[in-house]
Amino acid sequence: MIKRFGLFALVNIAIMVTISFVIRILGLEPYLYGYGVGYEGILLWSLIWGMGGAFISLMLSKTLAIHSLGLKVIDPGTMDSYERGLVSTVHNLARGAKLPAMPTVALYDSPEINAFATGPSKSNSLVAVSTGLLRNMNENEVNAVLAHEVSHIANGDMVTMTLVQGVVNAFVLFFSKIIARIVASSMRGDERGPSYMLEFMIQIPLQIAFGLLGSIVVNWFSRQREFRADAGAGALVGRHDMIAALERLKRNSNLPKDAVHDEPAYASLKISGREAFAALFSTHPPLEDRISKLKEIG
Repeated sequence: MIKRFGLFALVNIAIMVTISFVIRILGLEPYLYGYGVGYEGILLWSLIWGMGGAFISLMLSKTLAIHSLGLKVIDPGTMDSYERGLVSTVHNLARGAKLPAMPTVALYDSPEINAFATGPSKSNSLVAVSTGLLRNMNENEVNAVLAHEVSHIANGDMVTMTLVQGVVNAFVLFFSKIIARIVASSMRGDERGPSYMLEFMIQIPLQIAFGLLGSIVVNWFSRQREFRADAGAGALVGRHDMIAALERLKRNSNLPKDAVHDEPAYASLKISGREAFAALFSTHPPLEDRISKLKEIG
């Protein structure tokens, strides 16, 4: 889902850049990345900071989603029958998926057809639903979308994607440091000694650029996890209901833009185009492929 992985990726890049600034401000660069440190040492530190940045993003994911998206967390004991029914549905699905703890359920007012799951662990997770999704889908289709999100939690997708992101971060930090060092040395001249400030000024834009390129790798893994979550939803509520939800999204995607409010309206099970370049940066496979995969099951 674009909000889950998009927010996670942006926060992750921001944390990596922030770590670099902190290292620079504290004057730790000569000790951590000094010219006497070999490539193995730089790779080790890159792995530590890269994994650290990814797991910080993961730990903050639930809190950031609630506050940045203005989610209304639903009290399980609410007197509102509609909200209580939504919580009951998510919790029943969570029990069916054998989650160790019930997810927090949240609602937000938006015309977009959207739902997502996030959180640092299976025991500390969040499922959020937009009012647009509840208005534009029938009960079985809503249940299928919720089952898809619960399956993401049950499959440990946020932790899996964090590990993938951490490895990508390590290589982003490593190559940006090495290239910045080579470029800075060629511009300044080795005989004048290391220039950590010049190296730093080159390194930051490289981190951002490589971070965006690294998202191609992360998004490929994300697309594979979507197929698995679809299958998990099919097991929880029935394959036909999951196919119906995807087909509903596909039908709505063919409506004029004004009829569906705006482009983000399909972010819950994210419609992605088949254009080669756009597909590389898509977190979700095309709906046609997901429907075909589900039809092949069984």
